[in-house]
Amino acid sequence: MNGTLLLYLASLLLVGWGIAHLFPTKNVVRGFGDISLDNQRVITMEWINEGATLIFIGVLTAAVTLVDPTSPVARTVYWLAIIMLNALSIISLFTGFKVNFLPYRLCPPVFSGSSLLILLGMNL
Repeated sequence: MNGTLLLYLASLLLVGWGIAHLFPTKNVVRGFGDISLDNQRVITMEWINEGATLIFIGVLTAAVTLVDPTSPVARTVYWLAIIMLNALSIISLFTGFKVNFLPYRLCPPVFSGSSLLILLGMNL
């Protein structure tokens, strides 16, 4: 398989998963029940932050791939994305993965899978 295709696939997966974080934010906050306004705001902020981070990593990966996937800058971006995605995956394994709600449990495989696609894509 073409490395560039894998890089774009990872980008698409990340942007899609990031967007998927943005839409249910209000329902996620509501799911915590009767909590303080400050706690509602913190959960909202964190939920949106994760979505925005994923979108940014996906768009950045796609952008450097579009310009020149073999450049030193692109390779640096790929490695930084891999590191960040694996960090998010580890955090999710110890937190959201333990929650009995499927979307939370999907985060580690999506993060790790995306980082693997980037790793494979940059080396093909």
